[in-house]
Amino acid sequence: MDQGRNMDIEKESTTTFDYSKRAQWLRAAVLGANDGLVSTASLMMGVGAVKHDVKAMILSGFAGMVAGACSMAIGEFVSVYSQYDIEVAQMERESGEVEKEKLPSPLQAAAASALAFSVGAIVPLLAAAFVKEYRVRIIAVVTAVTAALVGFGWLGAALGKAPAVMSSARVLFGGWLAMAVTFGLTKLIGCENAELTEASRTEFMTPAAFIFLSGTIFGLWHPDSNTNSIYITSEQDVII
Repeated sequence: MDQGRNMDIEKESTTTFDYSKRAQWLRAAVLGANDGLVSTASLMMGVGAVKHDVKAMILSGFAGMVAGACSMAIGEFVSVYSQYDIEVAQMERESGEVEKEKLPSPLQAAAASALAFSVGAIVPLLAAAFVKEYRVRIIAVVTAVTAALVGFGWLGAALGKAPAVMSSARVLFGGWLAMAVTFGLTKLIGCENAELTEASRTEFMTPAAFIFLSGTIFGLWHPDSNTNSIYITSEQDVII
């Protein structure tokens, strides 16, 4: 009787451990997908703040997806490989044998992390890919990202056994904030650079035009016979 009870307890603890381990992997996948969703959508919104072309938004989002997936994969590989080395050293100290079936797989973790990031990043890309009108495209991206943020927040709360409403609200607010900050700062910097470029161009063209017109009126310029350059005759020759 006692032996059967002990076997049931052991079986229950093993099941709980396996469920906990799966839940951790699923939660990490949800967080990776949320990271890909927010970072790619924010990047696309930032580029869209100064470039209304759909091609520019899609290319920036695609580049962000590839770069982010590679970064997540490399980071996860390095992190899990460090854990792998630690567990191997601990097994060798305790029993002298290495049980490979109990060790984490760095390659599997890297692939899962990259895949999760890409799944999240594909949402804003698909939302913007088929919309040519700028304002409609921005609304489509924000709407799709909002729905995905709520879904990821709810799923993460379910896996972590946290309040679903509060968790979804936090994830949604964080995603909105990231997109708004990226859009606003890029818009501000883009407008300032455009104004500075226009002002610099005006400041350069005004004296150049004045010198050229003055030379034309007073006959102080002449074409060089040996070159195609035009010179202004003064105390110091100035090449135009």
